[in-house]
Amino acid sequence: MAFVTPTAEQLGLYLGLPEIDGDRADLLIQTAVQLCQTVVKPLPEGAEAVVLSVAGRAYVNPQQVSYETIGPMSVQRPQGSGGLYLTKADKSALKSLAGRGGAFTVDPTPATADPSPTWPVDDAGFADEFEPGWGYG
Repeated sequence: MAFVTPTAEQLGLYLGLPEIDGDRADLLIQTAVQLCQTVVKPLPEGAEAVVLSVAGRAYVNPQQVSYETIGPMSVQRPQGSGGLYLTKADKSALKSLAGRGGAFTVDPTPATADPSPTWPVDDAGFADEFEPGWGYG
C-alpha cells in the first residue's frame, strides 16, 4: 500500500475539532506533504501521521504564538509549537518509514579474497628468549 494524502476531515479528527475550515486544512495538508517530500520522496506508507502532525501544528497555531491573554484567560504554549515546519523527530520518522537510517554493516572484503595468509608464517613458534618480566622461563 502506498502513501495516501490525508483529508481535511482526518485532520479535524486528529485535532479533535468538531468543525474544520476545509479549504485552509487542504492547503496546510498539501503544503505539509510538499515539506515532507523535501526529506523523502516519494512519501512512504505511514507518512500520513507525520503529515497530519505538521499540518495540525500549523492549523492550531499558525502564527507560532507562545503566550496569549484574552480577558481573564491566558495560555502559554511551548516554544516553537506552531507554524508549518518539520521537527527533528518528524524528519527521523520519515527516514525510518522509508527504510533509511539506523544501524547497518558494510563488509569491505572483496568477493575474490583468499583466506590464506599473505605474510610469512612463523612455524617455529616463539623465540627462545623473552625479555625479563614477561613470565616466560
